[in-house]
Amino acid sequence: MTTTTASPIELLIEGGPPPNGRFGPYGGRFAPETLTSILDRLEEKTEHLFADAEFMTALEAELADFVGRPTPLTPAPALGSRWGAEVYLKREDLCHTGAHKINNAIGQALIARELGVERIVAETGAGQHGVATAAASARVGLPCTIFMGAIDARRQRPNLERMRLLGAEVILVEAGDQTLRAAIDEAFRAWVADPAGTYYLLGSVVGPHPYPWLVRQLQAVIGREARRQTISAAGDLPDVAVACVGGGSNAIGLFHGFIADSDVELLGIEAGGGGRPGESHSATLGAGTTGVLHGAMSALLQDEHGQILETHSIAPGLDYPGVGPEHALLRDLGRATYESVTDDEAIDALNECGSQEGILPALESSHALAGARRWAGSHPGGRIVVGLSGRGDKDLQIINGEVPHD
Repeated sequence: MTTTTASPIELLIEGGPPPNGRFGPYGGRFAPETLTSILDRLEEKTEHLFADAEFMTALEAELADFVGRPTPLTPAPALGSRWGAEVYLKREDLCHTGAHKINNAIGQALIARELGVERIVAETGAGQHGVATAAASARVGLPCTIFMGAIDARRQRPNLERMRLLGAEVILVEAGDQTLRAAIDEAFRAWVADPAGTYYLLGSVVGPHPYPWLVRQLQAVIGREARRQTISAAGDLPDVAVACVGGGSNAIGLFHGFIADSDVELLGIEAGGGGRPGESHSATLGAGTTGVLHGAMSALLQDEHGQILETHSIAPGLDYPGVGPEHALLRDLGRATYESVTDDEAIDALNECGSQEGILPALESSHALAGARRWAGSHPGGRIVVGLSGRGDKDLQIINGEVPHD
């Protein structure tokens, strides 16, 4: 009897949990023994719920009635005229709470309720995942605790206040680098201390299996909608789908809708920081090496001894030294390309989008816009879909120089 083995791309298209919890050599489960049974249970429960019509109907209702899906695909004619391209913006900034993070948060909150836990914990960097988790936890009737780096809390104070108003307990992390990595460390510790009664609502496609797969499944709604909407609006698929990449959840959500379409380029944009040699940045896929961080193997910014390097981005949501394992595999397979743009390029793109289109993107999303503009320069007349992952009002203090972005 002859058996056939699906290719890595075919496995990604199928959408099921990756074999052995790995995306090629990446991913896996590097976690304390105390979490093994909890992660096994989460994987089993999630597979069951994703196949359960009643649960999926409830999730789709929340996405429509609470989140506000489907989000529009907005033509950007002014940008298109300036860039010499056909430009569309996938408007995740119009989701409830202002970013794509709520797609994942409400899905996981519903799963947490099904698991019968007593509380939810989460990490946040830019604050959008924290706000989304606070809102989703309130929606399902579970208390939540959000860990946020002290530096991020200073530069994203509006989101800090929003989390508290939505009923969350917010713990500021003064240890470590006081940004997203430190917040994840503390959230993990809280989870390990009470694995049976606590649900860790992870915000990106990182962490131990099944989180990278679980978060991708919940964010894949972005790509499904964008594919359908582009065909409806333009009569064909885009030439390229562009999204910013920190941990990588909004990008993998957009990309997943087009992975099977080999003629559609997938372009991820990382944070290049100041862009000068020797300066800190967060371009993990472009400059990192393989290692283990926060429970999974992927590309990391680390030194020759495996010590995590200091990172920087003007966009707090991109200021992270790791990336989702599925992105590392897509890079290795050549299915997706990853580039970086500088802080200054992102600010310029933000100003351009705001003044020309009347849409204020988040600093994270502005990296994608800058990358899309660069792509347009070498592809005249190309059709571009940009993932506008969030809105920029959260970043006004940084943009106006009222708080430092280091």
